[in-house]
This record gives sequence, structure tokens and C-alpha cells, in this order.
Amino acid sequence: MKTWGKYIKPYKLYFILGPLCMIIEVIGEVLMPKLYSLIVKKAETQLTADTGSIWYVIGMAAVMILIAILMMLGGIGGAYFGAKASVNFGSDLRLDVYKKVQKFSFANIDKFQTGSLITRLTNDVTQLQNFVNMLLRMFLRTPGMLIGALIMTITISPKLSLVLAIAIPILAILLAVVMKVGFPRFGAMQGRVDELNNTVGENLTNMRVVKSFVREDFEEEKFDAANTQLRNSAMNAMNVMILTQPVMMLVMNLTTLAVIWFGGNMVFSSELAYSDFNALLTYINQILMSLMMVTMLFMSSSRAAASAKRIKEVLNEQPDINDDNAASKNSVVKKGEVEFKNVSFRYYKNSPDCVLDDISFKINAGETLGIIGGTGSGKSTLVSLIPRLYDADSGEIMIDGINVRDYSLYTLRDGIGMVLQKNLLFSGTVEENLRWGDENATLEDMKAAAEIAQANGFVENFTDGYSHEIERGGTNVSGGQKQRLCIARALIKKPKILILDDSTSAVDTATEAKIREAFATTLKDSTKIIIAQRITSVMDSDRILVLDDGKIAGLGTHSELMESCEAYKEIYALQMENKEVAANG
Repeated sequence: MKTWGKYIKPYKLYFILGPLCMIIEVIGEVLMPKLYSLIVKKAETQLTADTGSIWYVIGMAAVMILIAILMMLGGIGGAYFGAKASVNFGSDLRLDVYKKVQKFSFANIDKFQTGSLITRLTNDVTQLQNFVNMLLRMFLRTPGMLIGALIMTITISPKLSLVLAIAIPILAILLAVVMKVGFPRFGAMQGRVDELNNTVGENLTNMRVVKSFVREDFEEEKFDAANTQLRNSAMNAMNVMILTQPVMMLVMNLTTLAVIWFGGNMVFSSELAYSDFNALLTYINQILMSLMMVTMLFMSSSRAAASAKRIKEVLNEQPDINDDNAASKNSVVKKGEVEFKNVSFRYYKNSPDCVLDDISFKINAGETLGIIGGTGSGKSTLVSLIPRLYDADSGEIMIDGINVRDYSLYTLRDGIGMVLQKNLLFSGTVEENLRWGDENATLEDMKAAAEIAQANGFVENFTDGYSHEIERGGTNVSGGQKQRLCIARALIKKPKILILDDSTSAVDTATEAKIREAFATTLKDSTKIIIAQRITSVMDSDRILVLDDGKIAGLGTHSELMESCEAYKEIYALQMENKEVAANG
């Protein structure tokens, strides 16, 4: 309950008024049959109409109309406050879950998977929200009606009330079975929803790849398999409800028949008045209906409990990377000096092999470091440790002499501009995408950054310039244009450390040369780390770091490495030979 209390407290007035309004409706429902029986009893005892009996009936009718109006107002109030409370509860909960996900490290996200997080943010929160709404409308109404009708039934005929002593335990056992069987089934069903979301998300994200390889049939089969599993899991869960409701109705109908049989005999023997018998039937029906509502509430709670458990897993997950113990939270990146001291890293803690093994080097402020190496040598992993997208298992990473763990995550990452290997643009205008670097950037700032990234030319050629709409993922611009816009977005931050992770691979060599030249003249004070597959992209760097299987194979200038580093010489020879072959065509 402690987990959910913070989402109830701001709206506690709605949580109180909703049930109280429903109590007004319940009081009316319990009183109505009694008032009706009094009118009928008056007719039974007063065989001929007189002025007094007519006014008695009119007075009782007026009271019943007043109660009906109050019941209507109570019902409206209960529904309104219940909706206000549950919708606000769901909205705040969804926001907190989203905020928590934003704090997750890559490892945390991998643990849950993207599709599952989407399901928890949408479907699971909605299930819990609907349950809260139902609970507010029923948790006082249902027991109120049950207790009130039971008291009235016992008052009218204690003898007939014994019929309920058999029906109620049967229904209680049925509820216990529903809870025990339903909860794990609904949990399994939500898991299948996760799998379906993962399948759909992967397909839509990679639609171009699917079409280019003509794999639509394969994807349809994969979706059909996930959809079938969800269908089977849903039917497995729904079978509990399918079986429960008919059994409930059978018990209710048998109870009603028993009351009619025994009550009818009591009426014929004058042991029970006809007016009381009519009221008794209504109260018995109210008792059984309230038990039916309890069953519905418990069935809904089974599904909500499964969703609540999944939401709590996200809320209780501790981000692998945080700045709770940061010793220099107020420090900012001023110079951009970077140093690795005996750094080792593995993605999986139980993995025997390190992705990076005992890495040590230093980059001076304003220096340009090129990083090159074979696929899987750890280049991207290395630079991901600088802004703490991952944390090193051992060793230290220092920026301006301060351990990266001692910075606040905000100030650390704010001082670093990073263009990831997988370039991504968001839906919106070019201007809106560039403002990710600095939300207060002027159009002149954006143009200046785009000029350095060699993006201003093609942006200006758009009919609407920087107001040009970019589709989700940047699918309506070329790969090279996307890369240049991503570089411009990073430059707008004016970072002290700029990391380019193979971010010019889709750019032609002439344009890439212009970008490097612009860096040299306009970013003299920024430390630049450039990862590249093409050796020509890093040859002019102040120094080049060569990685081989997670270890440093060489560090120095191009000429130094050509003399001392075999791995570098092999890369150079291979790429230059291929370049000559291509030139001779």
C-alpha cells in the first residue's frame, strides 16, 4: 500500500467523496423495498380507500421520489469522483514509471526489454486505473448493500434468512478459487502481451529491412505465433471468468427459488405477510447481486494484481548508474581533459572475458584523438564509458582530474557532445531536432553548427528550410544527411568533449574532409574523440588509439604507428590497397 499511497494522497478528497456518494445510493436502494412494502401493507389492511390512506400513499410516494433523486445524485457523484480519482491516479503513476525508465541505464532497459516497458506504461497502468475506478464505486457500495439487505431480511423473516447461510459460503469458496487460479493466469497473459509488443515494435522499426529482404511472410508467421500464444493465454485466463459467472448465476437462481418456495408456503399459512414477502424477494436479490459484484471485483483484482506487480518491478528497479554518491556534484566539465586508468569492462558480470581489458591513456584538453580497430574491438564501448552510459568494472575514468562517478550525471553529460554509431532523429522539424542540443539556441546558432557539420547547404535547399518536417527516425533524409544533422545537434551544445562514433561513415570523403577541417578551426578548445573505420578519417588526428580485442595495440601519431604498430600497418595496407584497386577500376 505504501507504493500506491503517494498517488492517492493528492486526490484523497475524490477518494473519500466517491465512496460516500455511493453510500447515499446504497441507503436509498435498501430503503426503497421497505417503503414499497409499507404501501402494500396499508392496502392489505385498509380494504376501502379513505382520505387518510390516500394521503399516506401520496406521502410515501413523495418520500420515495425524494430518495430516488438523492440516489441519482449519489450515483452521479460516485461515478464522477471515482473517475477523477482513478484517472489522476493512473496519470501520476504512468508519469512516475516513465520518469523511472528515463533513469535506467542500458543494462536496466535490456533487463526488461523495450516491448515490456511499453506494455507496463500503457496496458498495465490502465488495468490498475480501471480497477481503482471499480473499487471506489464498489468497495463501500457492495458491502453496504450486502449488510443493509441482510439486516432487512433478518428483520422481516429470520427463518427464511437461513437459506442464505448455505448460499453465501458456496459463493465465498468460489471467490477464493477465482483468486487462486486467476492471478497467475492473468500474469502469464500480460507476459504474452509483452512478447507481442516486442514483435510488432521490431517489425515496424525495421520495416525497410523486412521489405528489402522480402521477409514479409516470415514476419507474418512470427506475428501469428506471438498472437496465437497471446490468444491461448487470454483464453486460459478468461476461462476462469467464463466458468465463474454461470456457476454464480446457478447459485443465485437456486437461492431465489428456495426463498420463493419456502416464503410462498409461509404466505399461504399466514406466517408471512405478502408485502413482506415481496420486500424479502427484493432484498434477497440485492444480497445475491452484491455477492456477484464482489465476484466481479475479485476477478478484476486478479488482473490488476498481476499488473500492479509488474509496475512495482519497474518502480523498485534500482538504476545501475546513478550519482547518489557523487562527491563533486557541483563540478562541471571545464577543460575536457580525459584519462583512463587501468579500465576494464564486461557487459555481463559473470562473463569470463572482458570487452575492455586494462585500458590506460590520456587525452589532453583540445586534442583530437582518433580511435580505430577491427569490428568488436571495443571502440564504441570505450567512449560509452566517458558519459557513463555504462560504468567500468574496474579502474578509473577521469575528466579534468575528477572521476566521472563524482560528477552529477546531468553536468557530466551536459559537458559532452556525443554522436552515436546509430544516428537517430525524432519526428518534428529540423529546428526542433537541433534544439535537442540547446533548447534556447537561436536560428543563427543552428546555422553555425550546421555549417560546421556541412548540413546547412542541404537544409537551406528544403523549401521550408529549418522548418522542414523530419519523419520519425529521419526516414525522409539520406544516411549522410542524417549523420550531419546529428553532428550539428551535438555541436549546438558547445561541448568541451565531442565524441563522434563512426558518425561520418555515410558521408563522402570530400565532405568528411571539410567537416574535419571545420573542427580544426572552430573547435580548437574542445577535446575531440573520433571513432572511424576508414583510416583516412583519423590519419590527421593529434594521436591515434588502436584497439585490438579490447586491448590497446598502439597509441601515437600516424607516422609513429606506421613504424611501431603491426595492427595499424595491416589496416593501412588493406585499406590503401583496396583504394588503389578501386581507383584503377
